[in-house]
Amino acid sequence: MIQENGFQANYFVKNTIKSKAAVILVGGGQWGDYWAQQLAQKEMVGVSLPYTGKEGLPKLPEEIELGYFENAINWLREQPEVDPNKIVVMGASRNAELALVIASIFPKTISGVVAYAPSAVSWSNTVLPYNSDVVKPSWQYKGAAIPYIPMAKISGNESNTINMLGYWNDGLAKTDFAERAAIKVGKINGPILLFSGNDDMVWPSSLMADMLEKRAIEAGFEHSFQNIKYDNAGHLISTNPDAASGARNGSMSLKGKEYTYEFGGNEDGDFKAKQDARVRLMKFLEEL
Repeated sequence: MIQENGFQANYFVKNTIKSKAAVILVGGGQWGDYWAQQLAQKEMVGVSLPYTGKEGLPKLPEEIELGYFENAINWLREQPEVDPNKIVVMGASRNAELALVIASIFPKTISGVVAYAPSAVSWSNTVLPYNSDVVKPSWQYKGAAIPYIPMAKISGNESNTINMLGYWNDGLAKTDFAERAAIKVGKINGPILLFSGNDDMVWPSSLMADMLEKRAIEAGFEHSFQNIKYDNAGHLISTNPDAASGARNGSMSLKGKEYTYEFGGNEDGDFKAKQDARVRLMKFLEEL
């Protein structure tokens, strides 16, 4: 456990390595710890980095100060186990959004991004039903908001299910806001690896991956850009590759009523996607 220099993280590394690639697992938690340990076993450095929900950290993912991640990056660059020219950020879903934002804001110190089920834009805090009701930026740097698409909170209906894709597509249709909120992938100074399921029912990750790729091409992106999309796979492709995805539906409470929503894909499709993605991830990191 690292708790210094203005951040807290779980740090996984073999004490025999020197100057190796390091991966910051944005969001930390069980997911971050799993991947950080996997990377450490492969003679790399894994940093599971939470930014909410723990003592001393914000309670909610809103107005998150990117300087927190900058502190972690700067500390990491000074560690003898780490090659400071091979620091990658990795995230899934909204943490993939954040990973891409971090890489675009800190191109001098971040050397690549891995994003599972990515976003192509920054969203307001109100896209999460448990966040506060006032529209705020999800991310900011030195007190200035990272431009975002302002969204009304997702609302319930007479059924017991929520159409998540419709909600996000309505947001992307706000073209003026979406243009301003576009993640500036052209500024990222290193290779990008995107994974998405063509049947993602939580949000349109494959569509947004294509948006990112188009934006990179238009910006004359000079690094490797891999946009890997899997048929029969949904939103859960970032989870443990050796385990079945399990539940096919999630749930949320809106004004006291419980609703379900689909993750998309099927168990076999998710499993094959996760297995393939792990191979591609390790190859990506080895080639930095």
